[in-house]
Amino acid sequence: MDYRFLGKTGLRISSLAMGTMSFGGDADEATSAKLFHRAREAGINLFDCADVYVAGESERILGRLIADCRDEIVLTTKAYFPTGSDVNARGASRYHLIRAVEASLRRLKTDRIDVFFLHRYDDATSLEETLRAVEHLVSQGKILHPAVSNYSAWQTSKALGQQRTQGWAPLVATQPMYNLLKRQAEAEILPMAADEGIAVFPYSPLAGGYLTGKYRSGARTTTGRIATNPMYSVRYAANAYQHSADRFVDFAEQRGLSPAALAIAWVMHHPAVTAPLIGARNLSQLEGSLAALDVDMTPELRAAVSALSDAPAPATDRNEETSSHNYGSR
Repeated sequence: MDYRFLGKTGLRISSLAMGTMSFGGDADEATSAKLFHRAREAGINLFDCADVYVAGESERILGRLIADCRDEIVLTTKAYFPTGSDVNARGASRYHLIRAVEASLRRLKTDRIDVFFLHRYDDATSLEETLRAVEHLVSQGKILHPAVSNYSAWQTSKALGQQRTQGWAPLVATQPMYNLLKRQAEAEILPMAADEGIAVFPYSPLAGGYLTGKYRSGARTTTGRIATNPMYSVRYAANAYQHSADRFVDFAEQRGLSPAALAIAWVMHHPAVTAPLIGARNLSQLEGSLAALDVDMTPELRAAVSALSDAPAPATDRNEETSSHNYGSR
């Protein structure tokens, strides 16, 4: 396992991070414990959670698992999405964030959250109010480092600007969706993060299972997220995703590589990426993801994999700048 710095901090993070959304849901507590200990054995030291995962049960299970190794774990969680029926049990208002963090600390049975992610940009709340609440929690020692998830590049940059102006603790990480089928992060989020020195923890590196071959044309399954979860069905509804996924699985198998391992390794080796988030329902799935550590991802292999799907248009939409037909650069 390689270890990389968390942005500009002195904190070192394993090159794979463990997502715990399955804890208490697809993985019962006994299976969750096996997943946790196998990840630790492999050298993973960052465990990612959120208050909405299985209605808080993921945090409760993770809290019990880290009890005897808390100071060896980089612990993250998130807040924004509804945690109850009350109209204020959601969002990134000061009112909700203070309560959400205190509730997470109780479930996790810890005194601090090492990296706290705002789970989504709140269109209805002043960003200054959100960041002031986060700074209040930092000053209390309940949060060590602020971060964002599902923020665009401009939203992240706006937050950083406000924090700098106020002298508040800056964002240290972002958590975007990023995989071979969903490459929008390449347009602005990843370049922004590299320029600002922000760590990147991409989620969904397997595209909801598409890149494992599970949903291959002619061999579709009725189980799994894309088959059973409407959110994932909508996310990957475009026919182009099926075509690219099929090409990718064929490419991997022709080279004797595990599609899952290759997909994760492709994400891991983007220069702006700190650590992809991997998740699992069982040990077999986890082993398949850990195999990404053994993939020899040369620049040539990464380029060949990249060619199997469409790259997003550049942020300026001037696609000619990547060719020889341009005005030149410095």
